[in-house]
Amino acid sequence: MKAIILSAGQGRRLLPYTKSTPKCLLELSEKPFIEYQIDTLLQLGVNEIVVVVGYAANAVKQVLQERYDSNQVRTLYNPFYEVADNLASCWMAREELHGEFMILNGDTLFEAAIIEKLINANDYPITLASDEKAVYDEDDMKIAHDQGCILNIGKKLPLERVNAESIGAMKFTPEGATLFREQICHDIHQAEALSRWYLSVIDQLASTGNVGTISIHGLDWTELDFVHDLEIARTMVSKWAKQS
Repeated sequence: MKAIILSAGQGRRLLPYTKSTPKCLLELSEKPFIEYQIDTLLQLGVNEIVVVVGYAANAVKQVLQERYDSNQVRTLYNPFYEVADNLASCWMAREELHGEFMILNGDTLFEAAIIEKLINANDYPITLASDEKAVYDEDDMKIAHDQGCILNIGKKLPLERVNAESIGAMKFTPEGATLFREQICHDIHQAEALSRWYLSVIDQLASTGNVGTISIHGLDWTELDFVHDLEIARTMVSKWAKQS
């Protein structure tokens, strides 16, 4: 199993914390954010991890080289990180999009059970981990699904259709990898490609019936988007430390 972590962005919504430090290197309990992701993956036997870097790439590379075996964790540079969204990061990683793999957002903190559920998901060529809540806000990556088969995904879905949100973690079978890679290579030629998220490609593929979701409701996860998310993430890792 391979994991691709998208960590090219600066994280401007976390300024001033990310003025000179990329989001993925912000510390939680004296440990960089990205190490929580990588350590969880390695713990579960995911022994090939590709981190797509951009902002402060050398700093990220140095941390990873000091901490991990280069045969297990390596980086891939996205030179377009300042002018493009994460669809471009996936296109830069297109040669990695083969076989069975996972894509993880570089700003999602998750407990190991979430990744275990993804690894064991085999009902669809592409499977997204999702959560449910009573109210969804404009920043949520909202999902409309029918008994696990995703119909649409996007931030602007009508709220009456929404019944889950993506947590930024998904798995691809070899068939799903081919569908995703071919669609990305097609879409990157479109004029609006630089401003698109890779999940817009997942939304396109949903119409084929090849995209499903598994619920991780009740398991611990959080996104690191805004300054107040830092405290939520720190509380979460502190809880995990006490449990262990």
